[in-house]
Amino acid sequence: MVEVTLWGSLSAVAGGKAKHEIEAKDIRELFRKLAEQYPGIEPWIDRGIAVAIDGTIYRDTWSKELPKDAEIFLLPRLAGG
Repeated sequence: MVEVTLWGSLSAVAGGKAKHEIEAKDIRELFRKLAEQYPGIEPWIDRGIAVAIDGTIYRDTWSKELPKDAEIFLLPRLAGG
């Protein structure tokens, strides 16, 4: 079980709840379980969500394992130039 914080607009998609405890071994499983619970998050996942694990941001690394005591934040991808 890991505790995940949904940051910014992502928490609104989850009914305004920012912190979630989810049983997931890697980022792929985390995204799948979040999409099952909150179907509105799936378009965000498709556009790209950055995953911060203990302060390191992972993008497109869905096989990254989730350590049990890690601090995990999901952030919408930032666009700009």
